[in-house]
Amino acid sequence: MKRFLIFLATLLAALAILPGAQAAGGKLVLTGSSTVAPLALEIGKRFEAMNPGVRVDVQTGGSSRGVADAMNGLADIGLVSRALKPEETKTLTAHTLALDGVALIVHAGNPVRQLDDAQIKAIYTGQTRNWRAAGGADLPITVVNKAEGRSTLELFLHYTGLKNSQIRAQAVIGDNQQGIKTVAGNPGAIGYVSIGAAEYAVEHGVPIKLLPMAGVPATTGAVRSGRFPLSRPLNLVTRGAPSPLAARFIAFARSPAVRDLIEAQYFVPPPR
Repeated sequence: MKRFLIFLATLLAALAILPGAQAAGGKLVLTGSSTVAPLALEIGKRFEAMNPGVRVDVQTGGSSRGVADAMNGLADIGLVSRALKPEETKTLTAHTLALDGVALIVHAGNPVRQLDDAQIKAIYTGQTRNWRAAGGADLPITVVNKAEGRSTLELFLHYTGLKNSQIRAQAVIGDNQQGIKTVAGNPGAIGYVSIGAAEYAVEHGVPIKLLPMAGVPATTGAVRSGRFPLSRPLNLVTRGAPSPLAARFIAFARSPAVRDLIEAQYFVPPPR
């Protein structure tokens, strides 16, 4: 029954959202957030299958790139894993694709089950350097931070009240997969990544675990309920009115036809 409903939703999207699209070719360039990119890629594949001759090119580089490329006309659609800033809304329009959260992750073998906000700050500023001080094993802490231009960094700094110059990191990473791989390979590491990406990794046997934030479990369920403190929209952004092809893609990406793709990557479909 579920497969039939997905098929029916896809068929309706093809009929209602994409009139005449099968006869039209074209290319769409999407750039930006590494959190949004894997989902955009899967949506793009389904869109291409329904629209022979259309190509969807998805590139990463961070939310800052997504904003800049959309603003400067280098991309048809920017991929941005945060809300637009007030000054950006003067030029860009956000189309929310899904919801996600940002959570702390540690190695699955780390006995620490939670950290309060004061402990998080102490670890990231270098005041706490050994897990023993946080109730863990006698093991040096490897702080993993995000590179400049990543929306996860902005959200983490906003939540903790820290400046990036205050963080004492032993590793600086770019996308979520790099962060997950770094923590999974180091029993003393701590980092922060997309909840969706982390839950997907855990489901596929990667040895990491998500820590709660402010006592709230780091789960897609907590994001869906609005309880998780580090939640964010995953946006497709355009400058001015999108081209007809970009408009059709955005409508398709926000339709029930791709809900299964959103949930398969542990993101939360936005309320309609």
